Amino acid sequence: MAFFRPVLSGVLYRGGFQGGDKGRTGLSEPQKQSLCLSGFSEAFYADFGKSTSYGTTSCSGGSLEYKSARSSRPAAVMKDVHKAIVNNSGPVLVHCMWGVHSSGALSAMALVQFCGWSEARAKDYWNEARNGAPCSGGCDGWIDGKFAKFSVDPSLAISDAQRAAICPK
Repeated sequence: MAFFRPVLSGVLYRGGFQGGDKGRTGLSEPQKQSLCLSGFSEAFYADFGKSTSYGTTSCSGGSLEYKSARSSRPAAVMKDVHKAIVNNSGPVLVHCMWGVHSSGALSAMALVQFCGWSEARAKDYWNEARNGAPCSGGCDGWIDGKFAKFSVDPSLAISDAQRAAICPK
């Protein structure tokens, strides 16, 4: 997986496919098994995956639920990340074709939701982490459009201790 990196320590990770996912078929069964065996509870394929096989993968360590996500509708991802935080149910992976744009947008929104980052700081994180990848229609407009549909959900608040344990310094 390309650009695999932590977002929220032990809770949320992001990535993509080396060279993209031109077939848009998502994670392979061996990749799902590997994530499952590594303790991941959920994985989301953001904004792609029209021919993807979603569902549950079981392994000796538990199970991994593989789901579709939209960076323009982040609520489901935020709810599942919250569940992973409060239930300690295992980390969540959000990925997209390249591991840059859509997974980065959802990650930036998670930093606002759970770490109290400002939207400006989160957009800077997104911009720096996209490694210079271009955006259709311009990058500022692209990320502004994603954030225009996002707002912090007060029902997903976490404690100061939880925030201190998972948020980047």
